[in-house]
Amino acid sequence: MSARDMTDMRSQEQPRAMTAAMPNTAGSAAPPAAVPRVLSIAGSDSGGGAGIQADLKTFQELEAYGMTVVTALTAQNTLGVQRVFPAPADIVAAQLESVLTDIGADAAKTGMLPTADIVETIAAAVRRYGVARLVVDPVRAATSGDALADGEAYAAQRDLLLPLAALVTPNLPEACELLGVREGEIRSLDERISAARALLAYGPRAVLLKGGHAEGDECIDILITAADPAAPQLLAAPRLPTRNTHGTGCTLAAAVAALLARGVPLGDACRAAKQFVTAAIAGAAPLGGGHGPLWQAAWRDPCARDARKRT
Repeated sequence: MSARDMTDMRSQEQPRAMTAAMPNTAGSAAPPAAVPRVLSIAGSDSGGGAGIQADLKTFQELEAYGMTVVTALTAQNTLGVQRVFPAPADIVAAQLESVLTDIGADAAKTGMLPTADIVETIAAAVRRYGVARLVVDPVRAATSGDALADGEAYAAQRDLLLPLAALVTPNLPEACELLGVREGEIRSLDERISAARALLAYGPRAVLLKGGHAEGDECIDILITAADPAAPQLLAAPRLPTRNTHGTGCTLAAAVAALLARGVPLGDACRAAKQFVTAAIAGAAPLGGGHGPLWQAAWRDPCARDARKRT
């Protein structure tokens, strides 16, 4: 079967996966008897478009109880990142202990991890408290291009967090950084599949290599698992003509984590999260003078679910 055939097949599966995985909003507003608990370990975005703010919006939309461990304070808006203040590692450790020894977490996701000390602290807590469903979004830079992690911190993510991850969700520049190759060396669909497969060598149980930085009329993400590395799954959606994409990576990883916490299988969670993000981009609000934020509630709008109707 060709890559093109696989893409067509997977695209047709996505709406069914979203319908099956998403909560039913027609019923009671009361929380479910067993509340799915999801922890975001990430930076704070003062503009509200990315980081823990985007994560909490996503968790709420997917009927999961969201908690946070703040790794950095940023002065940030749609135009870029003006200031960054990394949290001290001992404060990160204290937040992790407070949350995980009391409320616990059915899943967790990481985002902005600015220093190696913070990464080491998180890895130790994941092992100590047995966080099994860990989604690692290896954030290197904001949508604006501003750096959010130094080289030492990024190497620590590769060496310490990826072996603990149920899923890692790099974009193409992040995959190049993790693999130690120059940006631009991974271009074609076949090259991206090979890169996703190569990332499994660092120990994650699955890789979702995002296609937002690739070329083409479709944005094709590649899901590949350590259990079946010879069978990549291609998740396609139309590439929307918009600059309002601030928080896309955060929202995708948060959606996967929330769905995993609800017991949705990984493949279905990734497909549903892809549809959730596509709707959020299609419904994004043109706020600010730069890259506007997503609208996480857009999946409730039938027109936004079919992004082809909202260009």
